[in-house]
Amino acid sequence: MRIRHGEFERIRSVLEQADADEPLTAREILDLLEQHGEDFDSAHRIATVLGRHAQYGDVEVIRDQPYRYRFRDANN
Repeated sequence: MRIRHGEFERIRSVLEQADADEPLTAREILDLLEQHGEDFDSAHRIATVLGRHAQYGDVEVIRDQPYRYRFRDANN
């Protein structure tokens, strides 16, 4: 499954608007996206997008049950 252009940016933008400082699950992120009028297929899709960006250091994946995601500060 290909990452559609802009998905990561849409997620990041909504989390910045929501001032989400704590790590969130994909389900919690999906709920925030829906509250802000952003349409995503599923929590699984969000996990896929964020997991791929974690490979580049943009996102920290906290491997707990359930997984949680935290955006890395752009200044780090």
